[in-house]
Amino acid sequence: MHLRTCVTTSDSIIKMGVFKTFITNTSSVKTGFRVRHGILNEIAKTWLVSSRNLYNPVEKKWQKPVGYDTGIKIYNSLTKQKETLVLARERIATWYSCGPTVYDHAHLGHACSYVRFDILQRILSRIFAVNIIHAMVITDIDDKIIHRSLEENMSPTVLARMHEEEFKKDMEALRVLPPAVYMRVTENISLILTFIERIIGNGHAYVTSQGNVYFDTKSIGNRYGKLVNLGGVVGEQGMQDKNEARDFVLWKASKPHEPYWESPWGKGRPGWHIECSTIASSVFGSQLDIHSGGIDLAFPHHENEIAQSEAYHQCEQWGNYFLHSGHLHLKGSAEKMSKSLKNYITIKDFLVSYTANEFRLFCLLTKYRSGIEYSDASMNEARSTLSTISAFSHCAQAYMKGFLQCQSVEEDSLWERLSATQASVRHALADDFDTPKALDAVMSLIHLANCQLQPVTKADGPRSPAVFGAMLSYVREIMDVFGVDLLNRTEVNDSSGILNNLVEELVHFRSEVRKFALSVEDQALHSAQSDSATQRRLCRPDRVPLLKACDVLRNNLAPLGVDIKNCTDV
Repeated sequence: MHLRTCVTTSDSIIKMGVFKTFITNTSSVKTGFRVRHGILNEIAKTWLVSSRNLYNPVEKKWQKPVGYDTGIKIYNSLTKQKETLVLARERIATWYSCGPTVYDHAHLGHACSYVRFDILQRILSRIFAVNIIHAMVITDIDDKIIHRSLEENMSPTVLARMHEEEFKKDMEALRVLPPAVYMRVTENISLILTFIERIIGNGHAYVTSQGNVYFDTKSIGNRYGKLVNLGGVVGEQGMQDKNEARDFVLWKASKPHEPYWESPWGKGRPGWHIECSTIASSVFGSQLDIHSGGIDLAFPHHENEIAQSEAYHQCEQWGNYFLHSGHLHLKGSAEKMSKSLKNYITIKDFLVSYTANEFRLFCLLTKYRSGIEYSDASMNEARSTLSTISAFSHCAQAYMKGFLQCQSVEEDSLWERLSATQASVRHALADDFDTPKALDAVMSLIHLANCQLQPVTKADGPRSPAVFGAMLSYVREIMDVFGVDLLNRTEVNDSSGILNNLVEELVHFRSEVRKFALSVEDQALHSAQSDSATQRRLCRPDRVPLLKACDVLRNNLAPLGVDIKNCTDV
C-alpha cells in the first residue's frame, strides 16, 4: 500500500515533524512528492490497523444523513432519485453554491440558475421554516479573467471587481436574496495553500517537476465518480505533466506575465476546483447539507470538489445533497445559453423588455431541474400569468372596498377551496419543489374567484368581502415566497405613499363615473353575463361620452405604469 493513501490523518506523524520536513523542503517537493520511506510506511500501517480510519477509498454508496427530518423530498444528484431532506441541525441548512467567474456580463443562463435556487431557498425558509446559511464564492482569478484583462489592457483585479459589482446589481434587480457571505478566491489564497498541503499530506496529491500540483484520482479508488458515471477517460485539457488523464490540477505553476502567489511548490495560482472545496470547508467544516449549481457543473467541477473535500477531511461523505438546475436555451436550439457560444442575452438587456416579476413567473412555470426554453412565446405566457394574478388582486380589492358590485357569491365553497389550495401548494412544494404544480393550484383558485367577481350594475343579497380578503392575502403571501412582488415595493420612495393615494382616488373616481354611465333602467343590463360592448350599446346615448372619457383616461395612464382593470377584462 502506498504511503500516499496511508498517512492521511495521522496527526501524530505530522506532529513528529517527519512529514512537515518533507513539505517545507522545496527542492524535494519539486522533484515529485513520492515518499516511500520504510519507517514511515510501517508507522502508517500500524496507525491504520489501530485506528480503523473511517475513510474508505472503495466505498461509493450514499449514506442517509442522521439528524432533523424535514419531511421534504428532493432530487439528489448523488443518488439519481428523490431523497428525504435530513439536516444535521434542526431547521438549519448549510448551503454552498458556485458563484460567477467575473470576467464578463452575466446573462439569462446565469440568471435562470440563480433565480431558481433563490426560489428553492425562499420555499425552505418561508414554507418549511428552515433557516438557510448560504455561502457563495466569487471566482476573481482565472484563465478567462487573465485573457480578458490582457485584451482590455487593464488589471485582472480591476476587471474582476467591475463585473462582480455588476453581477451583484443584476441579482438585486432580479430580487435574488444575497448569500450570508460572498467570498473571493484572491482573498483566501492562504487557506487554499493549507488545504492543498493537507491533501498532499493525506496522500492524495503530488507535485510535478514543473511546479504543478495534481489530485491523484487513483488514490481514492472507485470513489471518484460519485456524481457522474465516467465511463471512458476524461481529463483536463492543456495539462501534460500529470500521471493520469483524470488527475486534475490543484495548483497551477505561473506563466510569464500572469498574476501569481508564492507557494511551497513555487509561484502559481489555484486551480478552479480547489477554491470551492477550500472556501466551503472554511465556512461549513467537514459536513455540508446542500450544494447547488447548474447541471453543467456536475462534472468535472462538483465531482472534483467531492474528491478534494473528502480527501482533505478524510470523511465518507462531505456533501449530503447535490442539487442541479437545468439549462436555459433559446427556442429551436438544444445548446445551452453561454458566452462561449455567443448565444446569450445579458440580464441588463433583458430587463429593458421584461420585468423581474415576469422572469420569476417564467422560471416558476417549469421544474427547477428541467431544461427551459427562452422565447417571446414563453415570456408572453409568463406575462399573461402575472397579468391574471394582478387583475385578481385589483378586483378583489375593489370588491372589498365596495367599488365592485357582484351577485352574492358561494362563500362556503370559496373557503373550502382556499383551504384545499393551501394544502395542495404545500404538498407540491414538499415534493422536490414542484413549482409548476403549486402555481397551477394557485391559478385554479384565482380562476374560481374571478368567475364570482363578475360585475353587475345592481347587486342583490349579502356581500362576502372577508373570503376574498383571505384569498388575496394568501395569493400575495405565496407569490412573495416565490419572490414575485405584487405590491411593487421595488421602487418605493418617500413620495410613494402620496402617489399611491392619488392613483387610488383617481381610479375610484373613474369607477364611479363609469358605474353612473352604465346605470340604466333596462333590466337586461342587470345580468352578470352582459359584456361591456352590450352595455355600451344599451346605455343612454347622452352617457356614451362618459364611457369614452373613462376609456381615454385608462389608455393614457397605462404608459405611466397605472394599469386600470374593468374586471370584465379578466
